[in-house]
Amino acid sequence: MGRFALDLAHMLAGGMVLVSFMLLYQNRMFGLLNVFALHAVVLSASVAWQAHVQAAPHLYVTAAIALVLKAIVIPVALRRMVIRLGIHRTIETVGGIGLTMLMGIALVALSMMVMLQAAAEADPLAREDVALALSVILLGLLMMVTRYNAVSQIVGFMSLENGLILAAAGAKGMPLVVEISVAFSVLVAFIVIGVFLFRIRERFDSVDTHALDDYREGRQ
Repeated sequence: MGRFALDLAHMLAGGMVLVSFMLLYQNRMFGLLNVFALHAVVLSASVAWQAHVQAAPHLYVTAAIALVLKAIVIPVALRRMVIRLGIHRTIETVGGIGLTMLMGIALVALSMMVMLQAAAEADPLAREDVALALSVILLGLLMMVTRYNAVSQIVGFMSLENGLILAAAGAKGMPLVVEISVAFSVLVAFIVIGVFLFRIRERFDSVDTHALDDYREGRQ
């Protein structure tokens, strides 16, 4: 494997980490959805390059699924959902954007330190890409726990799942049937989440999760 192939694979995986930080930084709903679409585009490019480097044609299917489902279908559906729910406003965060970014930097440093040491004997392509994928996963988790808005939590969940796809591709991929089933599961989960969002909006006139906490406290 040439040095260029390794460098480009690492650059694309690192690009996903950078876009994950862009997701954490966003405080406007439509901006968040646009950046998530970019996240999926970078994922698709990264998986397609992995397919070329590993000579694994089935990964091209994964890249196509990510491009169509994550970069087009889900962002468009979320945008329409946001318009119907009427939630065009700033996204509230726990502790503020600055603190969230610092926590994200710490998580990336931790994931790099742990994975590079734990997989010191592994293939360089898999070792560094999996370390970067773990960073994407942890940043997705961080986004889920530092956002009040349910839509932004959905985006955090989807970005976390993007990290899992990147890790699987970097670790020599998954069987094609597994990739298709995972994509189908994500689509079903998205539909179910959308139904719950509308039900929450009807019941509480808000999609902020702390409204659920206030309701639960009032019932006690």
